[in-house]
Amino acid sequence: MKAIITGGGIGGLSAALCFQKFGWEVELYEQAAELGEIGAGIQISPNGMKVFRALEIDQQIEASASRPRATQFRMGESGRPIFTNPITHYEDIFGAPYLHVHRADLINLLRVALEERKSATVRTGATVTGYGQDDDKAWAQFADGSQAIGDIIVGADGIHSVIRTQMLGADEARFTGNTAWRATVPVERLGRNAPLPVSSAWFGEGKHAVTYLLRGGALANFVGVVERDDWQSESWTEKGSRAEALADFAGWHPTITTLLEQADAHYRWALFDRDPLEQWVDGRVALLGDACHPMLPFMAQGAVQAIEDGYVLAQHLSGDEDHRAALGAYFKARHDRTARVQAAARANMGLFHQRTSAGKIRTYGPMWLANKIWPDIADEKLAWLYGHDVTAA
Repeated sequence: MKAIITGGGIGGLSAALCFQKFGWEVELYEQAAELGEIGAGIQISPNGMKVFRALEIDQQIEASASRPRATQFRMGESGRPIFTNPITHYEDIFGAPYLHVHRADLINLLRVALEERKSATVRTGATVTGYGQDDDKAWAQFADGSQAIGDIIVGADGIHSVIRTQMLGADEARFTGNTAWRATVPVERLGRNAPLPVSSAWFGEGKHAVTYLLRGGALANFVGVVERDDWQSESWTEKGSRAEALADFAGWHPTITTLLEQADAHYRWALFDRDPLEQWVDGRVALLGDACHPMLPFMAQGAVQAIEDGYVLAQHLSGDEDHRAALGAYFKARHDRTARVQAAARANMGLFHQRTSAGKIRTYGPMWLANKIWPDIADEKLAWLYGHDVTAA
């Protein structure tokens, strides 16, 4: 059986490896001239690492990653800790570690693993324009007039998916009033103000930031979200300026301001929210990852849920010769879980940006108290997410 995958990001590459595991031939097509990602970090929680373990690439990923000691909430200006949750025991309680990985490193590892297994063809510079299908096959159409024919088509072509647009029409996105910044900086430039080896969320009035380390602690990663409506581009590659980023976080803790001062590039993009789709399968064509359930970044699950998608999709197709029925079962298996993660991320957006003293006390006070009297509360609340194992079915 042959799967045609459009999109060579984390979701598409992971899905290709999953299809290979279950005995499928794969052709993967990517619009960019080469597979890669501009500099940014990504968090891989235990539910995602279980898939990589099943694909036998978890050790390579761990070798290139950083393993945080804890997750932590802090006040943005003072740096005062609100909540600290150790996570070095996650492998014991959730079955796999929690890692921070550079996107470019992960893309490269997935690409190398795909090439080594020799049952996949990867073509770059291929712009998909749509798809077609009949009773026996499906095909992707490309801007140069060529086609790729297989048993199924997997649209892993991201938030502006061409496959989704043909299947369901233009998507309905709502601007959240938030703009995100991202930057990476070698730790050696930061001196005493380097981030701690933990995943830290810094809270402020109408804004928050997240810092953590990559590449074994050699690189610091920054993501900052600010409530503003004067930048509404959803592009992942547009740059802002150092002065603008520093102005958004003026008066914040030196860990934040030093990182922004020392970054060579400051990228920013507007955050848009979307409701869960009521369908993401059309006959022999299915969507995956951001193409069907794009998520706000406040649960750090966008890539991980795409990784889960790929395994569940390949697993269903391996056990059912009726491909249309298998794709329908894949949708049913994934819809409620991904919708729940989307909702959780949306809820966190409001949690992080308390503007009033009363709001801060009402929100952060119980967090601080719970950390003192119920230290396992975070683990228990996340068990449904991190404890899930799509490879166990």
